[in-house]
Amino acid sequence: MAQAKNVLGGELKPCCEATGFYRDGRCNTGPGDLGVHVVCAEMTREFLEFSRSRGNDLTTPSPEMEFPGLKPGDRWCLCASRWQEAYEAGAAPPVDLEATHILALEHVDFSALKKHALKV
Repeated sequence: MAQAKNVLGGELKPCCEATGFYRDGRCNTGPGDLGVHVVCAEMTREFLEFSRSRGNDLTTPSPEMEFPGLKPGDRWCLCASRWQEAYEAGAAPPVDLEATHILALEHVDFSALKKHALKV
């Protein structure tokens, strides 16, 4: 299997341990990933509250889904459409461009991602 690319055109870097659709630490995607979990984001209190208000509580662990529950500062592979929705609402979390899958660009404008890039 070929190495996935990030939004900068380089090799897709790891986001964090046990994240991503495949729980492989990278924001890889595939046919079963209906949410397109490809944006590597660093959680903020504002984003977590926004997501909860939209019916997706990311703070409560769900062991049966291998989901640890998130807190501010954690990194996680988010659905591209949820990140875009948060961006439009002024609640988008910062992103790691090197760990964000190139397919995110089918859902999110690169300039928006770049504006929210983590400083490395």
